[in-house]
This record gives sequence, C-alpha cells and structure tokens, in this order.
Amino acid sequence: MKRIRLRIPATVANLVCGFDILGMAVHAPYDEMELRIWDSPEIMIHHEDLFGLPEEPSKNVAGIVLLKIQEHFNLSHGFEVIIRKYIKPGSGLGSSAASAAGAAYGANALLGNILSADEMIHFAMFGEELASGVRHADNIAPCIYGGITLVKSTHPLDIIPLNTPELFVAAVHPQVEVKTSDSRQILKKNISLKSAVEQWGNIAGLIAGIQKNDFSLIGRSLNDVIIEPVRSILIPKFDEIKMKSIEIGALGGGISGSGPSIFMLVEKKETAEEIAGMMKSVYDDTKIESLVYVSKINPSGIEIIEEA
Repeated sequence: MKRIRLRIPATVANLVCGFDILGMAVHAPYDEMELRIWDSPEIMIHHEDLFGLPEEPSKNVAGIVLLKIQEHFNLSHGFEVIIRKYIKPGSGLGSSAASAAGAAYGANALLGNILSADEMIHFAMFGEELASGVRHADNIAPCIYGGITLVKSTHPLDIIPLNTPELFVAAVHPQVEVKTSDSRQILKKNISLKSAVEQWGNIAGLIAGIQKNDFSLIGRSLNDVIIEPVRSILIPKFDEIKMKSIEIGALGGGISGSGPSIFMLVEKKETAEEIAGMMKSVYDDTKIESLVYVSKINPSGIEIIEEA
C-alpha cells in the first residue's frame, strides 16, 4: 500500500463529568486525510481548507506525529499528507485530535499495521501536546477505537473501550472561539472534597449506565459540579440550550470538550433533530451563526475510504 484516504470523525470529550478521561466518537462532522509514502525523507503537509493552519511539519499537528513516527522507526522515507478539515479548529469537537489521530492511523496502515491502537494513540498525543500544551487522549482514543472510551491513565497509557449505547447525539457549534489552552487556564486549581465526591459518583454512574445501557442512569449522571460551572460562562446561551434540550427530551449533555460546542445525548432521532432545530433557533435569535449536527454515536472511529 502506497496511498490511503481516511474519514476521521469528530469527537466529544469529557462527556460532562469525565474531564480528560471520557470521550465519544460521532459521525458528523468529520475530516478527510490522504497520506502517501514517498522516497524523499521529507514530510510534506498540504491543507485544502481555509483555516490557515501551519504546514511546516514541526508546527503542524499531523506533521509532528509523523516526525515522531519517522524518528522512532528510523525511517528513510517520508510522507505526503493532504488534509481537508471540516471540523473547525477551536470548535470543541476534536479538530486537533482528528489531525493527530489520522496521521498516526494512516502512517500505521501504510507501514503494514506495525502499531497497536494504544501505540497509535501514544504518537497522536504528541499532536495534542502541540495544539494545547497537554498530552491528553480523551479525543484521540475514541477517534481511533470508535465508540466511547475511558482513559484510565496516560502515564502509563491505559485505554478502556466501553459499550456503545444506541443513542443519538445532537450538537451545536456556535461560531465563537474558545481555545483549549485558554479554557484550561480558568479552571480552579483546588476543589472541595464534597465536590470531588459528588463528581466521582457522577463519573461512576455514567460509566455504569453506559455499560448497562441504562439510559435513566446515564441521564442522572450527566452532571458536572467542577468544570462546567466555570467553562460555561464562556459560551453564549449555554444554560438556555441545556435547559430547553432537557425539556424537549434529552437525557442530558453539556460542553463538548473545552467548547464552545454543546452536545446532548438523546434516545430518538426525531427528538435529536428537534433539539438541533431549537439550538439553531436560539443562536439565530442572537445573530450568532451556528452549525448543528445530528448523528448516532460512531462505533468504529476512523474509516479507510480508499487505498491503493
């Protein structure tokens, strides 16, 4: 195999109470990436989008992943990469993770599948470190594994794929920018034991609900008493969107990643579409442009759509 084309899904990190440890893949939006091996040791990055991302490999999220793989295996050849991003950077939908995971996944396929899933995640985390300053895996893991994943530990890396409930995801991306690095800086450095205990209960309940397909338990557990109260002030209309979504019939939801996107977990497609319409209407009323998405949880993650 000398060339490969991938579809790389957006991801929802944290899942409300699981800060930096839970993530979920969705079907929409997604990026596309083409990779090929060439004889030159150079790594060449091309962006066929309008986001103005750097194309120098050491400054590009996909490029740094490929540099690390090239260095680790002492490869004499390089890679050419074409990236078409539809997951907007700064959306909170795993844009940087898609580039990083796609680079690791594509390189692995071109090299004959020499890496395990966790090894691909290990290399992709260098991309997340470049993007946000933190080697987190909560977006990368579901991107590569698909479905919902638990990052039990990053040192050492310990990823646990969870059950994939038959649920729909309604998401809205208001066109305001919230940088991951900025949203991390406003978080509290110390929390009370009472809040910690409540949060642990929510995380445990959410994972139990996911594993048991207990939608009522999932809904009762989608509560964040530590991160969301701080980050939500950066997102216009967050409280209104969440309240109205639950009134319509969402199990619950919250901030996708570091925001500004908001997601809701929903049992029925028709309800998810109604919630998406409401989300769009709320932002239309405030003159804030927005994009809405409805899809099921994506059980497979990155997909090879062409190889040669």
